Amino acid sequence: MQIRLTGLFRASFPNLAFISYVVELRSMLMGCRTVLDLGCGEASPLRFLKVARSVGVDGYGAAIDAARLKGTHDELYRFDVRAIRDKYPTRSFCCCVALDLIEHLPKDDGYRLIQDMERLASRRVVIFTPNGFIPQLSKDGDLQEHLSGWTVDEFRSLGFAVIGMYGVKSLRGETHNLRHRPKLFWGVVSALTHFLYTRRHPEKAAAILAVKGMA
Repeated sequence: MQIRLTGLFRASFPNLAFISYVVELRSMLMGCRTVLDLGCGEASPLRFLKVARSVGVDGYGAAIDAARLKGTHDELYRFDVRAIRDKYPTRSFCCCVALDLIEHLPKDDGYRLIQDMERLASRRVVIFTPNGFIPQLSKDGDLQEHLSGWTVDEFRSLGFAVIGMYGVKSLRGETHNLRHRPKLFWGVVSALTHFLYTRRHPEKAAAILAVKGMA
């Protein structure tokens, strides 16, 4: 699976660790020809990966409209991700991903969503989320409020392998934004701490990327 370099470096400034996020996703999606992206938003990182067929779903209409303009997916649909169990039959996709989604659901709904993803995916389930609960509010009904927090141990208990993302947790706040200025300097620091430490110690990272292979 190739990476689309057009726009990637611009999207990674000053958050240089975003490049490592795209590279990790590429590795996890290797061999997957079809991907269902739940809570895809308007600028999914999947736009930088050449997938044979990508389907994006989001409950916020403005995000779907923006994603369509950017050409982030082959297909885009607007509906509540919690209704996904009624939309597609079992093993409809090679991989199901939820990137910055599960923290926007109540805990029980999050667990049910994971079960639905495991039913729909024939090869892998991938989840990206902040490490623990990070307060965040919605604006104009954009569904961005955080309703739950998820930990490394929780994902491991469900059979996921977990790596840390975006460097040490103290460097970032809402929407994974860098807390300090100058942004470029702290973006470099964040990327270095990712490669040197938090990738292998996800409990110390700002975000976690979890992957589970389906039997």
